[in-house]
Amino acid sequence: MIPTAKLRIAARERRRELARSCPDFALRIAGYASGLPIPPGAKVASFMALPDEADPKLLAETLVKKGCEICFPRVHQKAQPLQFHVPAASEHMARGAFGVLEPLPHWPASTPDVVLVPLLAFDADGYRLGYGGGYYDRTLELLHASHPVIAIGIAFAGQEMDNVQRHPGDQPLDMLVTEAGIRPFDHHTPGTSR
Repeated sequence: MIPTAKLRIAARERRRELARSCPDFALRIAGYASGLPIPPGAKVASFMALPDEADPKLLAETLVKKGCEICFPRVHQKAQPLQFHVPAASEHMARGAFGVLEPLPHWPASTPDVVLVPLLAFDADGYRLGYGGGYYDRTLELLHASHPVIAIGIAFAGQEMDNVQRHPGDQPLDMLVTEAGIRPFDHHTPGTSR
């Protein structure tokens, strides 16, 4: 079994190559907005993409035109679920502890119905290789406990790997949006609900 740290290094390099080969990624996934099960008025958590990360910016802008409210995640405390805030007019995001642009803590809080999730890699069952902090897994677990939430991974199609190592608490994605289209995952088994 390859150590997770080595997998992350390889996945970052692979993603860098994919980003170079698909410069119109953001525009392409925005075209799939109407095919997503996101009703007008839904609260959607997006994220500010890092360099070479699959970028949901234009998809989020398209969802705003559809009547959705967009919020962004903020790390407020280490090893805790993320908090989400709606951008305030005429104010700018600030770099957080991990160098990611985040909303300011005084911006209006939001509890999303849909979470767009960044990742390093994913597998055919909808499990993702994240960055190692567990923030999205903790957040999705907390949100699922309070109301139905759709977790949508944002990735290049080439980020798929054979099998993501799973750990207790890992939260699978409901679907994925790549430049190739929308890919749903079915995690329901008879007699259970998610």
